[in-house]
Amino acid sequence: MTWVQIVAAVGAAASMLSFAPQAWAIIRKGSTQGLSRPMYALTVLAFACWLTFGIAQRQWALIVPNAICLILAVFILAMILLPARRTAQVSHALDPTAPP
Repeated sequence: MTWVQIVAAVGAAASMLSFAPQAWAIIRKGSTQGLSRPMYALTVLAFACWLTFGIAQRQWALIVPNAICLILAVFILAMILLPARRTAQVSHALDPTAPP
């Protein structure tokens, strides 16, 4: 593995892992208060474009991390767009210790 491939792998892993804490915080708290709709909408668009590019180029190194990031970003955006009561219900369904 070359240093370029190592840097790419570390970057892909960091991108994928960067959304997990936010998604988990939403689930645990049952709230998306303070999160930006436009920011996550742009993030979803960006990952969708990168995923499309990766598929067009048949580059698994682009497809896999961007697909995972897209799923997490869509989850976060969906939770932001839901009414607060519904967000809390979904959170509680995913983690019964979360506030109902």
